[in-house]
Amino acid sequence: MYRKGLVLAAMALVMSLPAVAKADPPAQPYEITLGLGASHGPDLNGFNASGNVSIGYFLTNDLELSVRQTLAYTDVGTSGGGGSSWDGSTRLALDWHFTMGDRGQVRPFIGANIGYVYGDSVSDTWEAAPEAGVKVMVGSNAFIFIMVEYQFFFNSDSNSEVFSNGQFLYSAGVGFRF
Repeated sequence: MYRKGLVLAAMALVMSLPAVAKADPPAQPYEITLGLGASHGPDLNGFNASGNVSIGYFLTNDLELSVRQTLAYTDVGTSGGGGSSWDGSTRLALDWHFTMGDRGQVRPFIGANIGYVYGDSVSDTWEAAPEAGVKVMVGSNAFIFIMVEYQFFFNSDSNSEVFSNGQFLYSAGVGFRF
């Protein structure tokens, strides 16, 4: 069932590419986003921090293709004797944006990504994720954003474990169109 869904999604994407290729890209087709995150425990005895960057290209006014890089550091509970770890992920994403607001200043989006997760505290593996978020324009070319994705990993033998052993990834930051 899972594989059938992936095949149908891939076929729908391939069939829509000729229509996308004919559409003109927007006047400012490029986008860059920068995001940060941090957390700590109740005793202030360690912390987690992450940073991400993405570079995107709008194929049409609503369809964006992006490359994303995330790097995370933690020194909370990585091993019995303490220590720290670094993890990262590199992903290719495709998002569909919806324009809302009287001047188009609110842009919710939905999409999916596929990529590779690696590092000290994770098993290096391929991942895929549905994602959703919203961008709010704060100037003619600048915006703030929030996004959530649910990464599921392909390092499991069972299809049921692929989805249940995933992780949520939250992002917030600023972005610029150019």
